[in-house]
Amino acid sequence: MRFIVHSDINHCYAQIEEMMHPDLKAVPMAVGGHEELRHGIILAKNDLAKASGVKTAMSLREARQVCPDLLIIPPHYDDYIYYTTKVKDIYRQYTDAVESFGLDEAWIDLTHSQALFGDPVMIAQTIQKRVYEECGINVSMGVSYNKIFAKMGSDLHKKRGFDVIMPDNYQKIIWPLPIEDLFYVGVRTAPKLRARGIGTVGDLATMPKGLIKSFLGKMGEYLWYFANGYDESEVQPLYEGMKSVGNGITTCKDMNGLNDLKIVLTILCESVATRLKQAGLKGAVVRIGLRGSNLRYFSRQRKLERATNVSYEILDMAMTLVKENIRDGIFRSVNVTVSSLKKDDGVEQLSLFDDLEKHDCHKQLDQTIDAIRERFGYHAIGKAIVLEDQELADFNPLEENVIHPVGYLK
Repeated sequence: MRFIVHSDINHCYAQIEEMMHPDLKAVPMAVGGHEELRHGIILAKNDLAKASGVKTAMSLREARQVCPDLLIIPPHYDDYIYYTTKVKDIYRQYTDAVESFGLDEAWIDLTHSQALFGDPVMIAQTIQKRVYEECGINVSMGVSYNKIFAKMGSDLHKKRGFDVIMPDNYQKIIWPLPIEDLFYVGVRTAPKLRARGIGTVGDLATMPKGLIKSFLGKMGEYLWYFANGYDESEVQPLYEGMKSVGNGITTCKDMNGLNDLKIVLTILCESVATRLKQAGLKGAVVRIGLRGSNLRYFSRQRKLERATNVSYEILDMAMTLVKENIRDGIFRSVNVTVSSLKKDDGVEQLSLFDDLEKHDCHKQLDQTIDAIRERFGYHAIGKAIVLEDQELADFNPLEENVIHPVGYLK
């Protein structure tokens, strides 16, 4: 049997700030946008702020209304990358099978670590203890036989929570959970399920698979597999062997001209940037591919001056490639890919000609959009350009083009 751990650094940004500045533990504190200009959102909060009603993705104004004494500090991303890397280095002392999922989360496969270190559950407990003692950081952990249940286990109890979910107890632990707790059930999917009387993970798991698929499509089939623990996807060590990160779509109607292409490319580049950040990577080569109404395929690529995982910079190069190579046309599908990948170590090698302020602005905008979507769902926020053709822009590449986990489909 496999032993997969999902580890989550609780309130990651806020906890790291408290670790660096222990006096912050005594006051309600949140990491957020620009405090002096009073704009931005809450990216993370400590326990005192949470107890006062502060929530991730709240505007600073809303947060101050529920907690007038809230101390808001700006994010220090280089510090977050440094300390989360130290934490994951501890994981890698027990196995090379560590898959990052954003800065604060990771899957750890301990299946083959038993010969050296003994019982996998005890290994996980040792790792959790070491992270706290050596880095001063709390992590919650879920131990299971698949990635889905391991992640759900780490969400059950925060602040050094530890839950073991195995074939003999998953129905007791997982099935009573509200349907919203199932991985990939978002704010648009949950109401569709609840409207059909599916309020818990167990309700979905015991429904006929074909029935779920009939109104949710292929994603419904995926969710049925997840609810029943049929996930054999592997932990991908540091995304080894991963040559590129990309997304593409055949649109619901033809894209007519450059503006339609930009609408779709904006969405695709956002998803690619998010996936790069989730993998702890950035890339230096942007490639676009287009298929016209005549079914002919066209592709171009170019190397950036420096590697990036910022959506605006990926989109800017994608549109440059489009404008340099085509003037107009009718297109059925488009894809964008970032390659020449490297680990995002927080170091920015900028040239004298780089607009650092613009780079930082778009980097923080990406972080803000990701935080809002994590709390309220993908369609809670988007770039203004998508409003120009909402039919063309009505897709979610992060969920509908599922890339993880898909092991059971092989």
